[in-house]
Amino acid sequence: MRILLTGATGLIGQALLQQWQHQHQLFAISRTPAKASGRYPNVGWYQQVSDIDFNQLDAVVNLAGEPIANGRWTEQRKQLICQSRWQLTEQIASQILSATTPPQVLLNASAVGFYGRQDSGRIDESCQTFYPDFGHDVCARWENLANRAKSEHTRVCLVRIGVVLSSQGGALAKMVPAYKLGLGGKLGDGQQYMSWIHLADLVQIFDFLLQQHDASGVYNATAPMAVTNQQFSKLLAERLGRPELLPMPAMMLRLMFGEMADLLLYGQQVYPQRLLDAGFSFRFNQLRQALQDLSL
Repeated sequence: MRILLTGATGLIGQALLQQWQHQHQLFAISRTPAKASGRYPNVGWYQQVSDIDFNQLDAVVNLAGEPIANGRWTEQRKQLICQSRWQLTEQIASQILSATTPPQVLLNASAVGFYGRQDSGRIDESCQTFYPDFGHDVCARWENLANRAKSEHTRVCLVRIGVVLSSQGGALAKMVPAYKLGLGGKLGDGQQYMSWIHLADLVQIFDFLLQQHDASGVYNATAPMAVTNQQFSKLLAERLGRPELLPMPAMMLRLMFGEMADLLLYGQQVYPQRLLDAGFSFRFNQLRQALQDLSL
């Protein structure tokens, strides 16, 4: 297949490039295509969406977006988080709709933050109760823009991704150093749920949805066994052979991160019902098993 990836130099994008580079003909967007082509010479690199003929594509995987948890949510940073997702997704949808022979599928990233803060009950894709916070607002418009590409020729899958666990970066890269120093601990009361997924399973989910020609709509990309933050903290400390000594009070998190602290203090117990119903099999169902697989 001829596949275009955006956000290809990010954690998930690079994993997909490695998975697909010998299986498909890949094209990708980068602000610095010459630099990116040095690392992945088998990929066709472009600087902007308008440089690509969408009539020649079979699939688009849209992962682009400024990391949402990389600092305080100033108004300037909020705009960057939003526009890095919304503008490119709008361009992609427009290109797909105007193509004479459009791609067969758009796999568009989203996040479990779509659900906003939730109580401790389990939720799946049928959930219609959303807390109207910044995370929800970002994801809701992102998904609406992606859905504009939907037609009788193009199916759209919205992949709501949980906390991605990887040895190469992401959330664990920020957490592990403190735990190795014996400074890790639960956040707030630790009862908020963390919906996580091993990077290897996430790559397989994108591959699965690419090949399932009847797949469309929302899919939760999370392991079936979410854990509380307290459980996560305990298992990570155990994996690293370090004590879990220093919980971070909610007040301190709010002083450090402002509104962005809500991402850490509230959560959702998200369940991948539609993937399981479609026959997808997770390799990593349990957090302990996933952490043991990673080089930390």
